[in-house]
Amino acid sequence: MQSHLIPPDTPRSIFVYFRGLFYDVNNDPEGGYYARGARASIWENFKNNPLFDISTDHPTTYYEDMQRSIFCLCPLGWAPWSPRLVEAVIFGCIPVIIADDIVLPFADAIPWEEIGVFVAEKDVPYLDTILTSIPVEVVLRKQRLLANPSMKQAMLFPQPAQPRDAFHQILNGLARKLPHGKKIFLKPRQKILNWTAGPVGDMKPW
Repeated sequence: MQSHLIPPDTPRSIFVYFRGLFYDVNNDPEGGYYARGARASIWENFKNNPLFDISTDHPTTYYEDMQRSIFCLCPLGWAPWSPRLVEAVIFGCIPVIIADDIVLPFADAIPWEEIGVFVAEKDVPYLDTILTSIPVEVVLRKQRLLANPSMKQAMLFPQPAQPRDAFHQILNGLARKLPHGKKIFLKPRQKILNWTAGPVGDMKPW
């Protein structure tokens, strides 16, 4: 992904971008079950809308195109999660999250409500109205947050691992499940847990 980065000042000339399946023709040709109909609704409502650059094609310029887009659709498929969420954050494209029951990761590092747009599955037919009604200053604020290197760092797995990277976020999440006292957990504006401050028993082999 990092090898596809383009200059950050490249204009974002695509309003809404999506590449992927709208129908699972092998398992659900009518589109009623796949993505609970959300992807089929996107296609049927916006395939001819000039604001929407959507297709089943997966061009070689996919990552570059995301960097030229303002909004990137991240609808559910057979499951709520999609790799597009990671790609959108990495490439500074505002994720439009369409998955009613999704559980988003790494909340300590990524303020999903502030960087993304959440659209209920039942509201997909109104996507054009929803997105065009977002004030410009709100769009710019989300883009500024996405441009923060810490957002990208929290979604990547560099080798070797680095502080605040995705591996570190996973350890933070797992640590919350250990029997720590409340004083051990993250404080406001604190990003890294003190791994040595837990009960002595945590340091011993299970």
